[in-house]
Amino acid sequence: MAIEHSVELRNSKSKMEKLEQENTVLENVVKELQRENTVLEARMNASENEVEELKRQNADLLDRVTSFEDKNKVLEARMNTSENEVVKLKIESADLLDRVTSFEDKNKVLEARMNASENEVEELKRQNADLLDRVTSFEDKNKVLEARMNASENEVEELKRQNADQPKVAFSLGLTDNGLIGPFDTDITLKFSKVITNFGQVYSPSTGLFTAPVRGAYYFSFTTLDGRSNVFRRVYLYRNDKRVLFSYNYSSSHRESVSNSLVLQLEKGDVVYLVLPAGHSVFDDASDFTSFNGFLLFPL
Repeated sequence: MAIEHSVELRNSKSKMEKLEQENTVLENVVKELQRENTVLEARMNASENEVEELKRQNADLLDRVTSFEDKNKVLEARMNTSENEVVKLKIESADLLDRVTSFEDKNKVLEARMNASENEVEELKRQNADLLDRVTSFEDKNKVLEARMNASENEVEELKRQNADQPKVAFSLGLTDNGLIGPFDTDITLKFSKVITNFGQVYSPSTGLFTAPVRGAYYFSFTTLDGRSNVFRRVYLYRNDKRVLFSYNYSSSHRESVSNSLVLQLEKGDVVYLVLPAGHSVFDDASDFTSFNGFLLFPL
């Protein structure tokens, strides 16, 4: 019995060791499987991420493909239009070829004419060389004339400046529209009421006086008419209070006209006027038979 138990114990121990060895092997196998599962899980996660990325890329590619399809439709329409235009251009090219042939024939004629023109141009060049010499001569003369012209223009500008600085003095007057004036018992200053021109406002119709605005040489003239017959007529021109000119005649017929004029040197402020002596008369109406005129010749 004891021997049998001892044998059984040894057998049990041997089995236990064998089982322990098998368990050790299984544990190693499990560990290897766990390691492989970890690797597989990592690969699976990478694959799933890659699948998601591929899905996104496929969606983008789908959009691009759709866009290309739309563009292809447009390009196809344009291609059809281009093909139609090519057919049209071929027809036009055939027409242009005929026209080019016609132009070539015309060009031959034009070339002959061009040769003739070139010969004529050479002749004109020779003539132009002669004309150029003549023009050069004229240009030299023009330079001289231009210099003279510049001098003249400068002189004209100076005269314009002087004229601009010179007072504008001139008047022309009619006496009246009322017919016969006079005779009177005393001498009177004739007041010319019809102002035709009065540049510088130098004549006063209310006083009958012309007043010199500057020292200078002045020209005066007057014309008188008497409506009576067989009478003596006198009109005096005064400077300030001195008589310097008069007209005198005997009128044997109706309406005889008398004129007179002179140049006076006046100082600024001098007055000039016409006086009708006592016992004499003058006549005037809308025809201005009796008039008085004057203007500044130049300042002094």
